[in-house]
Amino acid sequence: MDQLHSSLGEKIQIIKTGDHNHDAGPDFLNARIKVGETEWAGNVEIHVGSSEWNEHHHQHDSGYNNVILHVVYENDAEVFHQDGRPVPTLEVKKLFDQKIYESYQSLMQSAAWIPCENQIRRVNSLTISQWLHRLMIERLEEKVQPIILSLEENQNNWEETFYQSIAAAFGAKVNAEPFRLLARSLPVKILAKHKSSLFQLEALLFGVAGFLDEKFSDEYPNKLKKEFDFLKKRHQLPPIKKHIWKFLRLRPANFPTIRIAQFAQLVYNSIHLLSKIVESGNAKSLFQLFDCETSEYWLDHYRFDKISAKKKKRLGEDAIELILINTVAPFLFVYGKLHDDENLVSRTLKLLEEIPAEKNNIISHWKQTGVETKSAFDSQALLQLKNVYCKNFRCLECAIGHKILTAEKP
Repeated sequence: MDQLHSSLGEKIQIIKTGDHNHDAGPDFLNARIKVGETEWAGNVEIHVGSSEWNEHHHQHDSGYNNVILHVVYENDAEVFHQDGRPVPTLEVKKLFDQKIYESYQSLMQSAAWIPCENQIRRVNSLTISQWLHRLMIERLEEKVQPIILSLEENQNNWEETFYQSIAAAFGAKVNAEPFRLLARSLPVKILAKHKSSLFQLEALLFGVAGFLDEKFSDEYPNKLKKEFDFLKKRHQLPPIKKHIWKFLRLRPANFPTIRIAQFAQLVYNSIHLLSKIVESGNAKSLFQLFDCETSEYWLDHYRFDKISAKKKKRLGEDAIELILINTVAPFLFVYGKLHDDENLVSRTLKLLEEIPAEKNNIISHWKQTGVETKSAFDSQALLQLKNVYCKNFRCLECAIGHKILTAEKP
């Protein structure tokens, strides 16, 4: 690039760009810039036109007194600091191809589903594939933050943290928090003491969930209630409030009562669940692990005391896929990262490649744009792309956007 010059003709050298400021104040903080023969340390403000400095009243704001460079597309007005000093200004209008700017403006003004919907087919598959891989890592890193916080709350107890995460996953979006509260109120070490009895596990889970605090007609819930009355005294377990569980607008197969019964079966089959999952080799073995039925009572019930047509109630394939994608994969990823186990990190990515792509409106739209979606790895990355980048017009930070803006051929 040619030597940069300020609006007053002074040479400008960027030594350090500074840190992007996402809060109030100048756009970049702690920059180092040489103007003429003097090196300055301070902040950088960016505008389309220099006149925006006055429109935003920066000339009266002491927070902008330490701006050492005003970067603008067009220098359409001379601007000054609060004390009357002129603000060093760098105009970039003639420093790049005008076609790139016009392409960028076209993307920013696009009303299409994604800004580059009409151009994305020109981008080669290798660029898209590499970008999706990076986005998948980015999405996993975002998903592990709540896990790390939960791990700290549980004093680095991995089994307890995983148990709580899986419980929340069984609740799906609607009953995730009630399930999480249930798991926190009923530690996994207590369930481990009763791992040999599915009946006792159900008594503990339904009891602490608040579903046994009433009178019943059926024999089975009365037996559960009697058992829980004994176990809650033994383990000092106060039930949570039943009203927090949501049934409205849920399919009966997703009622919290059915999900609790399936969760009891999972615990019964695999009390040291995290260890089994870490040791599992592929998606097929994990599917088998989460292929949970209910106890016999629930074959003809969806709620206590309300009989229904007899039907097996297994955790559905779609539900298992969501648990693997949104809970198991992020957990394995952070477990591998914090234990310096790169093999486990790689296995996590491979696991997502073995799971079918999700089916939702966003993925359907991506298919219409011509972007291939083979697996959950792709669909998760595309969700990240749409929700984090496309929706916020972050085309300059996107590899696909960069390819389109620089007009490189596929």
